[in-house]
Amino acid sequence: MKSKKQVRLSLTYLLLTALSIAWLFPVAWVILTSFRGEGTAFVGYIIPKTFTLENYMKLFNNEAFPFAKWFLNTFIVAAATCVVSTFITVVMAYSLSRIKFKFRNGFLKLALVLNMFPGFMSMIAIYYILKALNLTQTLFALVLVYSAGAALGFYIAKGFFDTIPYSLDESAMIDGATRKDIFFKITLPLSKPIIVYTALTAFIGPWMDFIFAKVILGDATDKYTVAIGLFSMLAQDRINVWFKSFAAGSVLIAIPITLLFMYMQKYYVEGITSGSVK
Repeated sequence: MKSKKQVRLSLTYLLLTALSIAWLFPVAWVILTSFRGEGTAFVGYIIPKTFTLENYMKLFNNEAFPFAKWFLNTFIVAAATCVVSTFITVVMAYSLSRIKFKFRNGFLKLALVLNMFPGFMSMIAIYYILKALNLTQTLFALVLVYSAGAALGFYIAKGFFDTIPYSLDESAMIDGATRKDIFFKITLPLSKPIIVYTALTAFIGPWMDFIFAKVILGDATDKYTVAIGLFSMLAQDRINVWFKSFAAGSVLIAIPITLLFMYMQKYYVEGITSGSVK
């Protein structure tokens, strides 16, 4: 039995190692390509013959592809969306967890059904609504679109709030606390994991999104986000010249979100497990 367990464990580690290599290989290839000094878009080897920082410098030393401007646009949209979406989601989840009102169960079922449909199905309708309001090709429109559906993402946060004993609320009410006091002074301090989880998911969506950004911004190049800007480098007449800089841009855009996840990993995992289990 012991030998069988060791064999099973060894096979498990071999499988996990193979999967790790398969997952890390594209990441390593992009990083190495970003430092490659020779060749065009694709070469027949992985490790560069010469290393250079020129591909990174090129992103900030040209006017055709203003990467710094794209990065700033992306950060503004992601940060604003993160704040608005987190507030909407937390307030919505807390209300549905703590307040019993008419049609509450019906709304929960309706929200569950609506969440089954992908967001891009509404893309054309959203575009024409924004066009009628003269909001297309603006960063405000992106923040509005990304934040508008935040209320439907309350299920995991609601599950987390359900794990907080309601007896805490009742004790606070006996001592004269209002709903506002309970929410800000008791519930929120206990809800750091789910707030971090909600904030991270709200931030990473706009940070990586391409479809909605491309449809809403159109050809407003000065308002481009990084996803659209980097994609424009891959046009057929540009790819051989700009592909290495594209790889460098991909590395730069991945660094902030990677560091954020590493720093917030503890709260992220705790938030998603507590909410989803409930």
